[in-house]
Amino acid sequence: MRSADAQNKAVFTARFPLAHTFSIVARDPETGAMGVAVQSHWFSVGGLAPWAEAGVGVVVTQSIVEPSYGPLGLELMYANKSAPSVLNALLEPDEGRELRQVAMVDYMGRVATYTGSRCIAEAGHEIGEQFSVQANMMSNREVWPAMAAAYRAAKGDLADRMLAALVAGQEAGGDVRGKQSACILIVEAQATQRPWEDTLMDLRVEDHPNPIEELQRLVKLYRAYSKMNQGDRYMERNDIPGALNAYRTAVEIAPGIDELPFWQAVTLADLGQLEEALPIFKRIFSHNPNWASLIQRLPASGLLKDDPEMMRRILEMAK
Repeated sequence: MRSADAQNKAVFTARFPLAHTFSIVARDPETGAMGVAVQSHWFSVGGLAPWAEAGVGVVVTQSIVEPSYGPLGLELMYANKSAPSVLNALLEPDEGRELRQVAMVDYMGRVATYTGSRCIAEAGHEIGEQFSVQANMMSNREVWPAMAAAYRAAKGDLADRMLAALVAGQEAGGDVRGKQSACILIVEAQATQRPWEDTLMDLRVEDHPNPIEELQRLVKLYRAYSKMNQGDRYMERNDIPGALNAYRTAVEIAPGIDELPFWQAVTLADLGQLEEALPIFKRIFSHNPNWASLIQRLPASGLLKDDPEMMRRILEMAK
């Protein structure tokens, strides 16, 4: 990673050198997407352990952390060096390497993992096809094998499978100290000229009594809002059926979020499908009457056609 952001992250994380934790790094062989998922009894592990760059690779650095393994590892993999050669190159000059635990996967799915001899027990790792699980300061030595088995057996996309590995690690005993934070970071197989699109998922639970469960909840919300955004893109292309289907899917994924059905109903009303929109507005307004205030502001912004009769009928749903 060649940006000032990487340098700033390295400076920031140098003040927090501990991340006794369990994690997974993986590449999806079907899509090429690469990801990291971590849980730790440490505040904000997502700001310390995971590193990723689309089209390059992913790195997790933990135990007694040397944060430079992240940006330097990505820098070397960007130069088309394999994950194993990169890890060896970084370990060789590191006098504290026996305290490190580091794992990498490059864009070709080559894996490298290292657990230093002085990592606090129980510590170890297991490498599989285009993935690695690693853990230190665990309650027992069953944690990382359980993670590997769960990842291999799991269905779904890369996020689903990595979350399954975290769940299995916790169920097998997890961090001997308990739970505090978790994160998931996934990037595209190839970099684009639109870097804001290269990160597929970047979610963190900074401090929570059940961080994996909270991370699972956030992943679900992320998918719902992603579907909503997809619907907006369909609208831009005038693909009305595609947009409405995406909006409905978003609501189905996260039915308890008023924001999603509100904009679904706005779209339906704007398209002349008011009868379908009215029951949705009624449910939303019953939960929070402030949505009725908001909808009256939309015509002035061009987000809803200016139709007084339509607005009257919508606002009746708030009574």
